[in-house]
Amino acid sequence: MGQAYRVAILGATGAVGAELITLLEERNFPLSTLKLLASPRSAGQTLTFKGETIQVEEVSEAAFQGIDIVLASAGGSVSKAWAPKAVKAGAVVVDNSSAYRMDPQVPLIVPEVNPDAVTQHQGIIANPNCTTILMNVVVWPLHQLQPVQRILAATYQSASGAGARAMEEVKVQAQAILNDDPPPTEIFPYPLAFNLFPHNSDLNANGYCTEEMKMVQETRKIFNAPDLRVSVTCVRVPVLRAHSEAINLEFSQPFPIEKARTILQDSPGVKLVEDWQANYFPMPIDASGQDDVLVGRIRQDISHANGLELWLSGDQIRKGAALNAVQIAELLVERQLLKPAAVASA
Repeated sequence: MGQAYRVAILGATGAVGAELITLLEERNFPLSTLKLLASPRSAGQTLTFKGETIQVEEVSEAAFQGIDIVLASAGGSVSKAWAPKAVKAGAVVVDNSSAYRMDPQVPLIVPEVNPDAVTQHQGIIANPNCTTILMNVVVWPLHQLQPVQRILAATYQSASGAGARAMEEVKVQAQAILNDDPPPTEIFPYPLAFNLFPHNSDLNANGYCTEEMKMVQETRKIFNAPDLRVSVTCVRVPVLRAHSEAINLEFSQPFPIEKARTILQDSPGVKLVEDWQANYFPMPIDASGQDDVLVGRIRQDISHANGLELWLSGDQIRKGAALNAVQIAELLVERQLLKPAAVASA
């Protein structure tokens, strides 16, 4: 029956944690045990996996004993505190926070782009930022044929990027505005319903916010192209789930549009969505709940002979977070990269 693995989800009660549970079941991940871990505040809750009710436990050093893979999605400070302890206990950690992404000792992986980097892990593997993942899945196949020289990106990021509470806040804000009441702003600094604003992460001295610099630095690391020119503007928009991005790519020579369409149509993790007659292209409402990144409106940049424009939408919670992490775990299994002593027979 092959091997089965003992899996723990750290941050199990969050939006990404819930999606991780769903994906492990949908993809029939070979596990023998599933342990759900969270903060003391969430401990004691119950969640369901394959019809079985599992109680959420408070994270502790003892909780990692006997665990093979930890899928962590509980924030950077939590990962910094607990990932090393999980590794010390013998587990491999796939971390969804920003804590380890730019650590040179930690591989940063998008399975459709750089799966071989999984062999370089020393106990921790980082999951990239959601917007980075969505962009990289689409740009990489084109980059493989003809190296990209410059990427200009503008993101249209949904409330889901800030978690389940943010999604609920937008709903409450919308109702408040419709009732002519002041909208509450507990998660976001400004009302997002019927509004938009530049991403609210911290601003750096260069004028770019942290979210924008994540896309720049992470893409360079994943593509193994430290000098790749990347510029990004990230924007929060009043969409509940799934991010969209407008991407402009500059090459050293023209990139035929039909060639780009053919490549993307055949690329893993990508779905081409184009109906020029109906002016129908990727939308977050269609991308929500989907594994693939939807891409379309591929066209020649009329301002640059070597420029290519495209538009994408992808589910931030799914491919932008949970699915990418599960795919990394599947790579570990497929390539037999777990310590033999940590493998349990199914």
